[in-house]
Amino acid sequence: MGLTASVLAIDAGNSKTDVAVVAADGEVLATARGDGFRPPAVGVGPAVDALADTVTRAYDAAGVTSADHVSACLANADLPVEEEQLAAALHARAWGASVTVRNDTFAILRAGAAEPRGVAVVCGAGINCVGMRPDGRTARFPALGRISGDWGGGWGLAEEALWHAARAEDGRGGPTALARTLPAHFRLPSMPALIEALHLGRIADARRHELTPVLFSTATAGDATARAIVARLAEEVTTMAVVALTRLDLLAEETPVLLGGGVLTAGHTLLDDAVRESLSARAPKATALVVRARPVLGAALLGLDGVGAGGEAQDRVRAHFEE
Repeated sequence: MGLTASVLAIDAGNSKTDVAVVAADGEVLATARGDGFRPPAVGVGPAVDALADTVTRAYDAAGVTSADHVSACLANADLPVEEEQLAAALHARAWGASVTVRNDTFAILRAGAAEPRGVAVVCGAGINCVGMRPDGRTARFPALGRISGDWGGGWGLAEEALWHAARAEDGRGGPTALARTLPAHFRLPSMPALIEALHLGRIADARRHELTPVLFSTATAGDATARAIVARLAEEVTTMAVVALTRLDLLAEETPVLLGGGVLTAGHTLLDDAVRESLSARAPKATALVVRARPVLGAALLGLDGVGAGGEAQDRVRAHFEE
């Protein structure tokens, strides 16, 4: 029988996967990085197969063959039924004696919080929010896009900017500098040229996310339409946080609101200030904190929570990743 670690922590996002093998005293025995985790695109089985190489490399480097507990924070684990399916698939791999699967937003929350208590809002390609208390209560949203009531995220912001710019160009909407700055990013002369390039595939759909920083720079330069889009995102972030705080009876308590994802960690002053101002008005006891630590830290801390590790072990794993 091979050696056993305390926790196998997995943070698997759409673009990359991070794995950490952690001993009972919080020592990080090994880490590994792999490709993205996309069950909706390839299916649960193949997606978990793709994790196997990363986990195997981490276990080999650590000199262990399994763990007491697998703490997996996974992208696309948006519904309880998806968490159950993924947990069953991971358990079948026998990587650990027990398995807990959560949405990857929980990793951001735990990475930024001193204890499993608070709310996290993540704005990357999409937008999501979760909250938790030490007693196990959680608050969350489906986060499936517009069909579940979501607005925001880098992809949504780019589409909103394109919508306003197109209408400014043809007269259906008011003027906005976005009609000039968006096509200029791709070295195109006009919105009609950009629309044609996107429609005909000369510019890949995946490159639309490049327009999100253009939106923010245009807003910073003073464009009213771009600023209104940024203000709406700030309200969406605040609304999700306040609803989660309310569900968990934390609105009247001093509670951290952790902000993660590429959009919220990029240092957009206009957005940052608007979020803090709005949150201060609607949840005065909440404190907004930007989380830049690797989310696998959160998965590791949740795993240590699960095996009852003490504060020294948690401090040790946190120090490893924060250094």
